[in-house]
Amino acid sequence: MNSIAEACNQLKKEYDGCFQLWFSEKFLKGNLDDSMCSSHFKLYNQCLQQAMKDQNINLDEVNVTYLGTEQEKKTDN
Repeated sequence: MNSIAEACNQLKKEYDGCFQLWFSEKFLKGNLDDSMCSSHFKLYNQCLQQAMKDQNINLDEVNVTYLGTEQEKKTDN
């Protein structure tokens, strides 16, 4: 799957590859240290944040935590 921004596709591909390697070779064998891909994630995250700004996506709305809050429990009836 591509990124939300074409400019981030290569960074996403690199992060996904690193994550898959970490997951299969480290995590599933009990090594929970996820720092292996942190530099890939950081670069991809920076690209995504810029792309969202460029597309006028409000980052404050994206970063709001709802799970486990009263807001999550509210329903529109």
